[in-house]
Amino acid sequence: MSKLQISKCPSCGSKNLKKVRKDWKSTELKNNYTVPSLEYFECPDCGEELFDHDAMNQIEQYSPNFKKHHSKRKVAA
Repeated sequence: MSKLQISKCPSCGSKNLKKVRKDWKSTELKNNYTVPSLEYFECPDCGEELFDHDAMNQIEQYSPNFKKHHSKRKVAA
């Protein structure tokens, strides 16, 4: 899969984007969850987070909403 190639932040235009690897936290439907050691781009100037295809796949694996939606889909099929 191709990696995200980006040189500036789409939100603020900063050229200071950094590739980071850290635990990423989110909340969906009042459920908190953490994706451990997620690798993504982060803008230190505005806080924008940018995810490539691999990062999105990891997020989906931990997302309670994604799991719920896809488990219903498999049962209905």
